[in-house]
Amino acid sequence: MSSESAALPVVVIGAGAAGLMAALAAARSGSDVILLERTTDGGRKILISGGGRCNILPSVAQPERFVTDSSPNTLRKMLRSWPLAEQRSFFERALGMPLVLEEESGKLFPSSQKARDVRDGLVEVVRDAGAKIWFEVRVTNIRPSAVAREHETRWEVHTDTAPPLEARAVIVATGGLSVPATGSDGGGLDMLRSLGHKLNPTYPALTPLTAEPHPHADLAGVSQTVTIVAPGAKPAFSTTGGFLVTHRGWSGPSVLDASHLATRSHSDRPTQDLHISWTPLTDEAWHDALRRGHGTVRSVVGPHLPRRLADALLAEVGVDPRVPLAQLRREHRRAVVGVLTKYRLPWTGDEGYKKAEVTGGGVALAEVHPRTMESRRAPGLFLCGEILDAFGPIGGHNFLWAWATGRAAGEHAGRSS
Repeated sequence: MSSESAALPVVVIGAGAAGLMAALAAARSGSDVILLERTTDGGRKILISGGGRCNILPSVAQPERFVTDSSPNTLRKMLRSWPLAEQRSFFERALGMPLVLEEESGKLFPSSQKARDVRDGLVEVVRDAGAKIWFEVRVTNIRPSAVAREHETRWEVHTDTAPPLEARAVIVATGGLSVPATGSDGGGLDMLRSLGHKLNPTYPALTPLTAEPHPHADLAGVSQTVTIVAPGAKPAFSTTGGFLVTHRGWSGPSVLDASHLATRSHSDRPTQDLHISWTPLTDEAWHDALRRGHGTVRSVVGPHLPRRLADALLAEVGVDPRVPLAQLRREHRRAVVGVLTKYRLPWTGDEGYKKAEVTGGGVALAEVHPRTMESRRAPGLFLCGEILDAFGPIGGHNFLWAWATGRAAGEHAGRSS
């Protein structure tokens, strides 16, 4: 690399979780860094995560629950580049941000319970490391520099506010298409596609499901911990967590984690059924309770479910909750057990990218080196975060992915020649 190229900065595009971490790692490697962000303040998905509390990390990493159309082995290699324990140590020691465990959910939150502290803390350490952050700058194009010498890496970054920037490395951390109000417009995906990268089809993930007409509209606000399974899904899918009836359909961690199976089946796949078990009780346990119990159907079912939900489910299978168990016919007992353990969620649509927490699909993982995050097609170009074809379940896993891939991209871009 010529001395002229060595003096050029590393340019990071996007000041979300992955971009902030990439800028910090690149700056700490000794490189000049310019971080470009189209919004006025950056990190907007950090601000809205965890209901404004920011679920920074999971308490236990679960790489087997990540979803990708790329190689799961490559995905695991990328996650292993910065293990969960080391990430937690970074926030608690390097950032001075103690994390507390929410026992019920297994999520780690900042002790202040304020997402803004996470975003502002990251912005501060990025600046303290020497990186420059330019807000309200929209990148319109990136391309290899026409003036680069042979065997030299040099890039041009075009924006809507200034002449092209010359860079010796570019890190694309623009996110996907989810929650466009935060600044995610898919522009980075378009730029990478134009540079010849393979993109796996994108789709909304971790998004609420809807129904038209909504059979449970009068139950809006009712919540329950459930297990959702997806019959016939490959790989097999099951998730347990909160379930919430909304005015348009259903949400909660369990629904969000299962939603990608529904959103994908709109287009190239058969419609995916989602079956709900409303309680931890098995078929056999429910049969025994209904055969051997005393009182009415409601008196047996009621302790396990909100009353309005229990009555609605029983009404769907034509069973009066006031019927004495001694008068419950066998076929009705079987119907009750079925609706309690294998209820087919009557979804017809979803809330799309507007409310999706992440984007499924994206740049195929085979397009980047798993250790460095450098593009295999364009030397000096590094990719990280949501723009890549991988996402995890609710609970901090997508931040785990952003922190790990952002750090790897920043470290290696900062040392690139």
